[in-house]
Amino acid sequence: MVRRTVSSEECEYVIETRPYLKDVLAEGLDVVFVGINPGLASMARGHSFATPGNRMWPALYRSGFTPRLFRAEEERDLLPLGAGITSIVRRPTARAADLTPQEYVEGGRDLVKRMESLRPRWLALLGVTGYRAAFGVSGAVVGLRSETIAGARVWVLPNPSGLNAHYPPQALAVEFARLRVAIGLPDRSGILGDGPFDTRQPQ
Repeated sequence: MVRRTVSSEECEYVIETRPYLKDVLAEGLDVVFVGINPGLASMARGHSFATPGNRMWPALYRSGFTPRLFRAEEERDLLPLGAGITSIVRRPTARAADLTPQEYVEGGRDLVKRMESLRPRWLALLGVTGYRAAFGVSGAVVGLRSETIAGARVWVLPNPSGLNAHYPPQALAVEFARLRVAIGLPDRSGILGDGPFDTRQPQ
């Protein structure tokens, strides 16, 4: 299927008429993946992680969270698998760098309120930058955190954006697989298994 490019005019129109991207959430999920904020292309298409070059869906597949490579339009198929999607900040932007420090802090507070009623077991924050800014944890790194959010255990994953050169696709999938194993979910794709994983840091 050929995916056409969304124009800036279309993005602006969608933002004006539909200011927020709909969450993929339900009560009692095993894990909720928390992005920083929606990109303009995702907002225009009405689906999470629909920006060309974003590696979220391949990472979920290779790490074993999904049995096949999902398209962004199939995002709600995550729910029967015990997974959901939301973001820290609701406002869509071209880049996360366009967000203000106050938006991060307010987004963190809003995330806590949303999760208090849904009670997921785990929250997977996609990117250390967003986690640090939203929750004031300056030394946060990728991996398990000691703190909890709304009763959920916290794991910080690398940002799946195609702009994140620190984590090539294989290294990104391994980090996602580490989380899956920690949660206790089965390997649904059979690609990486349950470890041990390569412990070398990405170059």
